Amino acid sequence: MLEIGIKGRQETVVDESNVAKNIGSGRVKVFATAMMIALMEKAAVISVEPYLEPGQNTVGTHVDMSHCSATPVGMKVYAETELVEIDRRRLVFKVAAYDEKGLIGEGRHERFIIDMERFQAKTESKNEGL
Repeated sequence: MLEIGIKGRQETVVDESNVAKNIGSGRVKVFATAMMIALMEKAAVISVEPYLEPGQNTVGTHVDMSHCSATPVGMKVYAETELVEIDRRRLVFKVAAYDEKGLIGEGRHERFIIDMERFQAKTESKNEGL
């Protein structure tokens, strides 16, 4: 059962695949903001999956983040999430990311519980008539 306080954590190491220069979000070799957000989203997704009904999952609907410190190649990064609000199918998470020196980003992230089969069918129907 979904309840306030569910926590998640995911980690990665900064390498050439997740730096700003190589994903097109900047010109420097530091952990990209987009990759920090993706790590936070992954932590949120995985944290609530065990509490969903079969055939359900979540999709991201809103991010409000700050990225306050750069992280170089080779350093470990981890994201932590906490479910702080449940409004029917809308889930709100407090999120933060850290490297080996401390906080690198924080904010809020919203996800929406969906029926995967219906969601996919509705999305694919957008191609009809194109």
